[in-house]
Amino acid sequence: MTIKLPAVAFRNIFRNLRRSILSAVAIAVSAMSIMALLALLECMETDMAKNLTSFYTGQIRIRNVDYEKYERYNPLHLSVDIASVLPVAESVDGVKAATPRINFPASLYLNEKNNGVLGVGIDFTKDAAFIDFDKLVTEGRIPNAGANEMLMGSILAHELALGVGDKVTMLTTTATRGTNAMTFKITGIASFPVGALSSTTVYVPLDRAQYLLRMEGQAQEILLLTKDGYKEADVAKDVKQALLSQLSLETETKQWKDLNTIYSFLVIAKFIYYIIGAIFFVLGSTVIINTTMMVIYERMREIGTMGALGMQGKELTKLFLLEGSFISIAGSTLGTLIGVGIVFTLSKVGLNFTEVMSGVDMEISSILYPTVNWFTALFVWIYAIIISSLSTLIPSRKASKIEIVEALRYV
Repeated sequence: MTIKLPAVAFRNIFRNLRRSILSAVAIAVSAMSIMALLALLECMETDMAKNLTSFYTGQIRIRNVDYEKYERYNPLHLSVDIASVLPVAESVDGVKAATPRINFPASLYLNEKNNGVLGVGIDFTKDAAFIDFDKLVTEGRIPNAGANEMLMGSILAHELALGVGDKVTMLTTTATRGTNAMTFKITGIASFPVGALSSTTVYVPLDRAQYLLRMEGQAQEILLLTKDGYKEADVAKDVKQALLSQLSLETETKQWKDLNTIYSFLVIAKFIYYIIGAIFFVLGSTVIINTTMMVIYERMREIGTMGALGMQGKELTKLFLLEGSFISIAGSTLGTLIGVGIVFTLSKVGLNFTEVMSGVDMEISSILYPTVNWFTALFVWIYAIIISSLSTLIPSRKASKIEIVEALRYV
């Protein structure tokens, strides 16, 4: 028997349009949800990677080999010598930029009250390769090297009722375990993407931080950026070896991915959500399975007639599989397009997590801007079609095993 199965399958879909639409909508909702979820996860992963390498660890971090062991004590005396370490690190093939930094806990003495902050001493010139302060500064300007000037996070400035031109005294513990204080003038207010930075952090010129902390010529760490095409792990290994061979200096030199456990969890979570996405599609496909089973029982006499006219069991399987595939393609296409539309809209307006992230110490920006990843969209579209289409195999195989005589007697 010669039958154009695709044409018959397409016609059968419209025999009960409401039921077909219901099946397509189930697949569309699944595809749309997974498309939006994966876009958000990719955005979070990219955003965290950018924030970590810019504000926290660079792509490679060099520290004193014993610093991590005593880190809870803030051992600023376990430092690295900038004059000797920086040139060697910069000379390694694959290193794009390098900058020294000092992170230290401090208190701002204001109105006879101490307010805890995190001080960061940086070389604003060298750090320009890591942080674009010009875009972050909303009021005033960047502090000048050699001057007792300070850049303060916008949330912290608001909470302390401080502004550009105000002066505040900073108290801290020095590298020699003594105490010291210095008065700084606020020359700039910056709005950082990470809420924790805007609410707790102040930036001061590296040379003034060294003077305050009794760390002349020293840094707590040196951060590196790598050139495109170089593997961070390999460059970190080369830098560590160069420091050991040229300076006989043992250091803790690691790539950024080895320094943040939350990022590792996020990568694992992304893989888990792919699995959850498969489950979503399977659940959505149950509607197609149920619909196809109902169609089979409703069209029992028709199946018997087609069998009597010579249609083989394999052809019946193909017929119902085609019907399910057409519905899957329609639902997947609709859901993916809606998902792309949602993500594209969010890429313009952003997702504001400022309130949610206010009490969370996580290196993710308060406002996220998911972007459309066409590879992900294509993956979701194909994935939804395959999973949903394969789900019709169960009822389709049942249809192929129906006896002709039994089907013709079915009322």
